[in-house]
Amino acid sequence: MRHLLLALLLFTGLAHAELPETDWLDLMPAEDRQALEEMPELQHQGPEGDSTFYTPGGLRQQEQNLPAVMYSSKTVAGLDGKAIRLGGYPVPLENDEQGNSTLFFLVPYPGACIHVPPPPPNQLVLVRYPKGIPLDDIYAPLWVSGTLKVEKVSNELADAAYAMEAGEVRLVTDEDLY
Repeated sequence: MRHLLLALLLFTGLAHAELPETDWLDLMPAEDRQALEEMPELQHQGPEGDSTFYTPGGLRQQEQNLPAVMYSSKTVAGLDGKAIRLGGYPVPLENDEQGNSTLFFLVPYPGACIHVPPPPPNQLVLVRYPKGIPLDDIYAPLWVSGTLKVEKVSNELADAAYAMEAGEVRLVTDEDLY
């Protein structure tokens, strides 16, 4: 009986363990990663000082002279249907009646909705989270866990190459950093 209880406790602990972190670069095919590494450094300048979340055009590419990798929507087929945990920053799109965000883009760096250039489509994930989460600060990093899908999403704000049905969304805490 004691061994059964210990096994049950271990199984329960493992069942509640978080998925390992997926790196944003894992969402890019190898040829895009290489092109990104060979690219000159880009300036991320924008109106962070003002209180607006979005600039005209939002996350859509605005500079036509950027390298092709900055427009890439090439995906990694092996990630389709895979359960992952991805850290990033929210760009809220839809809220429920309580004001909780139920649909948002997850981006790899803070302020992507006001910086130029924005991330390429294969570095944007549309997150569907019907449970909702309050997103009071777009500079507060999140952990998002769920099933990633290769799915082309296009709206007035952005084009994304991935979407996720999130099972859990939570703010990154100080404990996560150690």
